[in-house]
Amino acid sequence: MMKRSEKEAIIAEVAEKASRAIAMYFADFSALTVAEETELRREFRKSGVEYTVVKNTLARKALEQLSGYDRIFDRLVGPTGIAFSYDDPAAPARVIKKFSDKTGKFKLKAAVLEKHVYDASSLDQLSSLPSREEIIAAVLGSLQSPAQGIVGTLAAVMRDLVSVVDQIGQQKQAA
Repeated sequence: MMKRSEKEAIIAEVAEKASRAIAMYFADFSALTVAEETELRREFRKSGVEYTVVKNTLARKALEQLSGYDRIFDRLVGPTGIAFSYDDPAAPARVIKKFSDKTGKFKLKAAVLEKHVYDASSLDQLSSLPSREEIIAAVLGSLQSPAQGIVGTLAAVMRDLVSVVDQIGQQKQAA
């Protein structure tokens, strides 16, 4: 039996992780073998996702300390693993989808992104969201495009200007 101090430490840890996370995914891991669970944890780590298994009552108490999570409480039933993402809100969804497609065992219960609750049917949409790096690259690319156009235009104007100056110079020499 777990001591009260151990429970309080787990509640504090989950509350701290939840307060830092930009996304949390709650999933049923009950059908996984130990080897599959190990592989799943490795995939989460590679994606920068923190994954933990916590008793539902302790998870509920941790989330009660934060506002906006009461809509998730009814989903905290049965074995629940929680994936916390601090950088890429879609990273856990991609791992869960890939693993669920592969094994047919790991099932999403719900996801919370920016305190909006999504049910399991949203997994495909959530997993197809672009990663943080992809968004940054797209923004930088769109910012670079106009700049490249301006540089190209300026270069063409400079070439024309140099050509005109050369022509003027040639005319002066001829005169």
